[in-house]
Amino acid sequence: MSEKVTEKAILLCDKGAKPSQLKVMSQDFCLIENKRIATEGDIAPELNIPNFGVCSLTQNTCCPAPAKWQKTASKDTINNFKLLTQDSSCQCSLGGKISIQFKGYTESHQVS
Repeated sequence: MSEKVTEKAILLCDKGAKPSQLKVMSQDFCLIENKRIATEGDIAPELNIPNFGVCSLTQNTCCPAPAKWQKTASKDTINNFKLLTQDSSCQCSLGGKISIQFKGYTESHQVS
């Protein structure tokens, strides 16, 4: 089973120059190691998903344009949003793929 994801998770875009850190704002009451658990509601460019430096497709500063998160938890939800997992990813409308490199915490917390 895949692990839950929290704020401070490290995100990568395969077209970006550097990683970024997920910011969770979809909820503020479910925590792991005092960090908010991430949901599919955490998808807003810059607000939740900061830029990834220079985009290799545009040769300009990244301006994330994420689509819907894929491979979210099948059952676990918070505020009717499915939880993100280590396997979750989303496509950027400019052509990149955003994935989760580090879940944001050290304990084990699997999703269902």
